Amino acid sequence: MTRTQSAPRSAAAVAHLRPRFHVRLPRGFINDPNGPIESGSDVHLYFQSRPTLDLDVPVEWGHATSSDYVRWALHRPAIAPLPDGPDRDGCWSGNTVRDGDRIRAFYSGRVEGLPYQSVLTAVSDDGGNTFGRPHQAIPDPLPSEQAIMFRDPFVWHEDNAWWMAVGVGYAGRGAGIALYRSTDLQDWTAEGAFAELPRSQAAGEDTGAAWECPQVLTIDGRRMAVVSSWSPEGGPGQVLSFDVSAPANPHRVDHGTNFYAASALRDSRFGPLLFGWLTEGRDRPGWTDGWAGAISLPRVVWVGADSSLRSAPVPTIQTLRTGAASPADGASTSPQCEIEIPGGSGRVVVQFGDQERLEIELDAATNTLTVDRSSASLAPHAHQGRMQVTDAFDPTSDRPAARIFLDGSVVEVFTSSGRVLSTRVYPTTPPPWRIEAPSTARHWSLAP
Repeated sequence: MTRTQSAPRSAAAVAHLRPRFHVRLPRGFINDPNGPIESGSDVHLYFQSRPTLDLDVPVEWGHATSSDYVRWALHRPAIAPLPDGPDRDGCWSGNTVRDGDRIRAFYSGRVEGLPYQSVLTAVSDDGGNTFGRPHQAIPDPLPSEQAIMFRDPFVWHEDNAWWMAVGVGYAGRGAGIALYRSTDLQDWTAEGAFAELPRSQAAGEDTGAAWECPQVLTIDGRRMAVVSSWSPEGGPGQVLSFDVSAPANPHRVDHGTNFYAASALRDSRFGPLLFGWLTEGRDRPGWTDGWAGAISLPRVVWVGADSSLRSAPVPTIQTLRTGAASPADGASTSPQCEIEIPGGSGRVVVQFGDQERLEIELDAATNTLTVDRSSASLAPHAHQGRMQVTDAFDPTSDRPAARIFLDGSVVEVFTSSGRVLSTRVYPTTPPPWRIEAPSTARHWSLAP
C-alpha cells in the first residue's frame, strides 16, 4: 500500500473517525482516566483533559457520568488548577473514594519547577460534581531518597484501614510503589515499599524505570497491582499487572498498541473494573479534527491461571446493539459495530476501501490472535503495524472466541481467554464498509 502526503482534510471528511460510544471530548485532549466511583445509580468517571490540543495548557479533571457504563454524559470539569494553588500547573492523575457522605479525591498537583507532583486531596460535597480547595496529603520525597518520579496516588479501604499507593522510581533501584496507611484519610503513615522491581525485561516488556498510575485490586483474596511503566528517555511504556504477594512477575494487561494509564474501580455492580487511555496511534500533524484521545470500554477483570489479569467488556455493552444479529460475512457496516466469532479459526477483514483494510486472524491451532493494521490507512500520519497475542482462546469458557468492537478510529478485540488488544485505525475512505468473515460470525450495528 502506498501512503501519500495530502493536505489536512475538513472535519466533515474525517467525521467517521470520531468514536461515539467511547468517552471523548468534542474538542480538546483526553488522556488518563481517573477515579471512577459509583454513587447511587450512576458511575462518575474523571479523566485528564484540556479544552484545546495545546499540551502546554494545564491539565484538569474532566467529568462524565453514566447509569449503565456505556452511555455517557459529559459535564464541566470537576477539578481545575487554582492560580495560586499547589496544582496551578496541572491536576494530574489519582482516584476517588467515599468519605462518609462526601467524595474525596486524591491526585498529583503539578507546579512548574518543582521536582515532584505533590499528592493532594480535595473534597466534593455535591456528589462528585465539583471539588473544593486541595491541600497536601503526604510529604514529597526527601532528596536523600533519590526518587526520579513520585506521583499518581491510589487510595482504597481494606482490613479496617485506608491505604495509599503512590507510583515511584528510584535512581539505581528501578520502579516501585510507595505505601501509606491512615485511619481517617487525613493523617498518613509511611509503610515502606508495597512493591519494587529493578528495571528489567518481563516477557519481552521493559518493566520501566518508574511506575505511573499504580492501581490495586483485590481479587479472590489476592492483591493485584496494575502499573504503567515509564522511563525518562522513552516516556510511557506498557500497562503491567502482578500479584503483590509473590515475586513481581509482570504481565501485559492489553496486548495492543494504544492502551495506557489504567484506572481501577475496585467494587462495581459488575465486580472489579479497569478503564484505560486509548492513545492516538497517529502523529501529531494528523490531529486535524480538533480532538484527540479517548477512554477505553470499561473492562471486567479477573486473574488467569498464569496470574495475569484477564478482561471482558462490561456486560451492558450489549444494550447498544440495534436489532437482531446478522451474518457478518458480506455485511455492510457503519463505523460503530460489533463482530463476534463464536469459535474456531478464521480471518476477519474490515474492508474500508480498495486499498484500506483491517485484518484480524484467529488461529486455533497455535492459540493466537493477530490484529494487522498495516494496510488500514492511506493517511500519512496514521501508525501501522501488526500485534499478536498467545494463549488467546479458552474453548471451555462461555465467551466467544473473539468480540471485535469498532467505534470510528477505535478498535478493541476481546478473546475467550480474556486477552484484549486495543488499537487505533484511520481509514480515509468513508463508510459504509464491508466485512469478510467466517460463515459463523455475527454482526451488530451499535447505537450509543
